[in-house]
Amino acid sequence: MNNTLFILIMIAIYLIAAIPTGVLLARLMGGEDVRQKGSGNIGATNVYRVAGKLAGVLTLVGDTLKGFLPLLAFKTWLEPTPTQLGIASAVAILGHCYPIYLKFKGGKGVATALGIFLVLSPKAVLCALIVFILTVAITRYISLGSVLAALSAPLLILLLNHPQPIFLATLFIATLVIWRHNSNIRRLLDGTENRFKA
Repeated sequence: MNNTLFILIMIAIYLIAAIPTGVLLARLMGGEDVRQKGSGNIGATNVYRVAGKLAGVLTLVGDTLKGFLPLLAFKTWLEPTPTQLGIASAVAILGHCYPIYLKFKGGKGVATALGIFLVLSPKAVLCALIVFILTVAITRYISLGSVLAALSAPLLILLLNHPQPIFLATLFIATLVIWRHNSNIRRLLDGTENRFKA
């Protein structure tokens, strides 16, 4: 594909990934602005706490799909090189974390990263999900599960011998997700992080 087409597709992927699923669903289902409630985060966990279980689950699904569907379409229809697919993956996570619609103040990227990784390496996602589920089941800390799953993803991609651009994209995404959890990490170290309650 030519450079102009590639740039236009990257803009489209960014704009789709930037859609603030949690903000929209919370307003539709609970009338609340999640940015002003709870942790102030627009992700599924805070939406769950503020607007209820259904809104939280739908936010999780929506945030995952906005990483998954644009990348899957790009990969399937245009057969990009590993470098192009890696760039598209980075653009998608940046769209969620820094959405133009919310003045670049977005979520922490876990669900959208999940959608991206499902396109890049389903096998790696399965292993990372196991890490996440076991961590949350044992500790009840979603943030800790998210951080450990993000840490494991690049290692799994490396072990599965994916092309270097895919590994680098995964490393970038994992680093961004972990960095976006810096306040959670501080609370975990202080013993003040909220545990998940079903």
